[in-house]
Amino acid sequence: MNEKFLKPYDPTSTEDLIYSLWEKSGLFNPDICVEKKYADLNKEPFSIVLPPPNVTGVLHTGHAFMIAIEDTIVRYQRMLGKRTLWIPGTDHAAIATQSKVEKELAKKNIRKNDIGREEFLDKVREFAQNSHDNIVNQVRKMGASVDWSREAYTLDEKRNIAVRTAFKNMYDAGLIYQGHRIVNWDPKGQTTISDDEIVYTEEKTKFYYLKYGPFTIGTARPETKFGDKYVVMHPNDERYSKYKHGEKFELEWINGPITATIIKDESIDMAFGTGVMTITPWHSTVDFEIAQRHKLDKEQIIDKYGKLLPIAGEFSGMKIQDAREKILEKMRAKGLVEKEEDYTHNISTAERTGATVEPQIMNQWFVAVDKKFSFPHSKIPGINEGQMISLKEMMLNVVTNGHTKIIPDRFNKTYFNWIENLRDWCISRQIWFGHRIPVWTKNGETYVGVKDPDGEGWEQDPDTLDTWFSSGIWTFSTLGWPEKTKDFETYHPTALLETGYDIIFFWVARMILMTGFNIGDIPFKTVYLHGLVRAPDGRKMSKSLGNAADPLDYIKNFGADSLRMAMLIGSGPGNDTKLSEENVRGYKKFANKIWNATRFVLESTQDFDIETEPEIIPEHQEFIDECNLVIKDITDDLDNYRLHLAGEKIYHYFWHTFADVTIEKSKTALNGDDEKTKKSAQFALFSILTKTLKVLHPFMPFVTEEIWKDIPMKERRLLMVEKWPL
Repeated sequence: MNEKFLKPYDPTSTEDLIYSLWEKSGLFNPDICVEKKYADLNKEPFSIVLPPPNVTGVLHTGHAFMIAIEDTIVRYQRMLGKRTLWIPGTDHAAIATQSKVEKELAKKNIRKNDIGREEFLDKVREFAQNSHDNIVNQVRKMGASVDWSREAYTLDEKRNIAVRTAFKNMYDAGLIYQGHRIVNWDPKGQTTISDDEIVYTEEKTKFYYLKYGPFTIGTARPETKFGDKYVVMHPNDERYSKYKHGEKFELEWINGPITATIIKDESIDMAFGTGVMTITPWHSTVDFEIAQRHKLDKEQIIDKYGKLLPIAGEFSGMKIQDAREKILEKMRAKGLVEKEEDYTHNISTAERTGATVEPQIMNQWFVAVDKKFSFPHSKIPGINEGQMISLKEMMLNVVTNGHTKIIPDRFNKTYFNWIENLRDWCISRQIWFGHRIPVWTKNGETYVGVKDPDGEGWEQDPDTLDTWFSSGIWTFSTLGWPEKTKDFETYHPTALLETGYDIIFFWVARMILMTGFNIGDIPFKTVYLHGLVRAPDGRKMSKSLGNAADPLDYIKNFGADSLRMAMLIGSGPGNDTKLSEENVRGYKKFANKIWNATRFVLESTQDFDIETEPEIIPEHQEFIDECNLVIKDITDDLDNYRLHLAGEKIYHYFWHTFADVTIEKSKTALNGDDEKTKKSAQFALFSILTKTLKVLHPFMPFVTEEIWKDIPMKERRLLMVEKWPL
C-alpha cells in the first residue's frame, strides 16, 4: 500500500496536481471520450453551458455554488457513459466592466472622453483579460470539468458574427426597430440600463396631497408635475361619474393657469389614494402606456442630466432634488398643498453609479415582443413552421407545454407573470464597450449587416447592444452558430441550464426568446434554479456588510471538496444556502474519513485477488445489497436533480454505515482463521469501497481521484471516466 495513506489527507498538496492530470488527459472533451470508448455514441448526449461570469474581477460564493452544482451533474452524466459537454466562457458585462475601468481612470483624473474611444477600449480590454485569467484560475480551483478547448467569450469574433447575424435576422423580420419609447435612464452613467441593473433602495420622504382643480392628487415627487395636464380616473368610479372622458377644465397650477383634460382608464386602482392621478408620460412607464393608449401629448420635464427643463420656469436648470422644497414653498403659497404625510417607498437607482433612475422617452433600438411574425423552421411541438406568433406567445408556449421544464416548478408562476407583463426590450446602450449596433447610415440610406458595408462615408450607430443580447444566444453561439457545425447538430438544444433564480427574467427568458426566433427551437430542456449563498445568520453576503466570503480562502484552508459538499448538502433547487466555516471544516473531516477508511480497506485486502470473486457469505452479501440499494436511491435523486438529497445520502452511508458499521463488523472475519470468511469480507469491503468512491466522485472529485490512483484494478483509467455503479 502506498505510504501516502499513512499521512492525513492534504488537499493543498494534491488538488492542483489532480486538476492538471484531468486536463492533460483531454477527457473533459467528449470527442476524446468517444475516441477512447469512454462515451457511448448510442446514448443521448448531455450538454450544458457555464453561465458566463462577468469579467469584472473575481468569482464570489454564488459562482462557486453554481460550479459545485454543475460539475456534480456533469461528472455524473459523464460516468453514465454519455457524450458530456460543458462549455466554459466569460461575459464582457458591458456596463459593469466599463464602469470599473472608468472608476480606475477617475482616480488619475482621467475621463474616457479625454483619451478617446479606441484608447479607452484598449484599457477596458486589458482589464477584462486580467479578470478573465483570474476567473479561469478560480474555475479550475473548484474542480470544474469544463471543456477548455471550446471556451468562449461573449465579445470574441465568433460571438460577434453570431450577434450580428441574430440582429439582422430579427431586423429583417421587423422584430428589431428604432423608435421613441420610455426607457430606464441613468443620468450619471449617461446610458439606458436594463431592469436587472436597477437596485431598489428604501427612501423615507414625504407624500404630498395636492389640489388639482376640483381633485386631490397624491405624489412623492412634486418636482415632476410641471407638465401634468391630464387627470386620470377609472371609468367605473362612481365618485367621478359626473366627469366625462375628454372633458376639459381650467385650474391654477405651479406656474400659473393651465387647461387639463379628463381621461378615463381601467388601469387606475380605485382603492389607492383618492382614485385620481395626474400623469407624467415622459418620465413614468405606467403613465407612458396610458398616454399611448389614448394618444396623449408627452412633454419632457427632466433632461438627461437630471435637471429641470425650461417648462419648470424659474426652477429651470435645477437638479430635481434641490428644486423640490422650493417648488413646494411656491405651491403652499398658492394653497395647492392640502396635507403632507411621512412616506417610505422604494426608489430605482442605477447599480453601477448609484444615481436615481429617471425614465425618459428616447429614440432607441427595441425588440418587439407583441408583434406577430412568421415562425421560422420550427422544432417546437405545437408551433408550426410559418405560423404567425409573437415572441411573447412563443415564450409562454415553451414553458406552458413543458418543452422546457423549470426546477423547482414554483418558478413557473414567476416566469409566466413576467412574460405576460413583458414590454418591448430596449437593446441599445450609450457606452463604448460591447457589440456595436450593426447599423450604418449614409446619405439617408440604411445598411444592416453581418459584415461592414463596402465603400466610404458610412457611419455606424455609436451605441452598443445590451449585454443580454449576446448572452441570450449563448447556448447556440458557443456551438458554432450561424455555421451548421457538428457540435450544434449534436448538442443543441442543451440538456440543462443551471443558474440563479434571481435571473430567471433577465437571462432564462431572453435565451428562450432569442433561441426561439433564431433557431426555431428551445435553448434547453430543463432549467435548474439555485438560490443565493447567505451568511450563517441568513443575511445576504456582501462586501458592504463585511460578511462576504472568498471561495479561494475556503479552498486554501479546507479544500475544494469540502466547500462543494458544504454548499450542496441541505440546499435543494431554488432554496438559499447558508455557508459557514464550521460547516466547511466538517466536510474536511469527512474527506479524512474517506481517506482513513480507504487505508484500512487497502491494508486489509493486500493479499486479495481482485480478478476472482469468492463465495460470499450471507452477512457480507447483506452489506453489498445495502450499498446497492443506497446507490440505486442516489441514482434516482441525481437523475431528478435532487443533488442535496443524493449528497446527504452518500455522506451518511459512507460515514455512519460503511465506516462505522460495515468495517467494524468485518474485522472479526478479516482477523480470523477461516479463509473463506476472510475472502468474503475482503470482497465485500473492496466492492463497497470502489462503488462508493465512484458515487462520491461527482461531489468530491479531488480526494476520490487521488485515492483511485492506488486502487488495484484490472484496467487502469481515471475515476472521472469510470462507469457509474448502477
